[in-house]
Amino acid sequence: MTEKLSDTARKTVLEPLLDAGWALDENRDAINKTFTFKDFTEAFSWMTRAALWAEKWDHHPEWKNVYNKVDVTLTTHDVDGLSSLDAKLARKLDSL
Repeated sequence: MTEKLSDTARKTVLEPLLDAGWALDENRDAINKTFTFKDFTEAFSWMTRAALWAEKWDHHPEWKNVYNKVDVTLTTHDVDGLSSLDAKLARKLDSL
């Protein structure tokens, strides 16, 4: 079972993500980032690759796509906040 990140884990896990452009959501325990691509085709291609990983790990992002931008929010609904799954998926999204 996934657990909410402890205070210690939050510092260790979230700092590198914040340095990589992720931001803490102001309204809830979540992180978000906007990914920008050359055009819609690149954005949608990235979303397709991301969707395969999300499905494999059974952890799905909240996202929206407008032309070349994809806004992503990660949180774990089962624990009502951030978990290690969010950090894992964020790192994967950054590497795609």
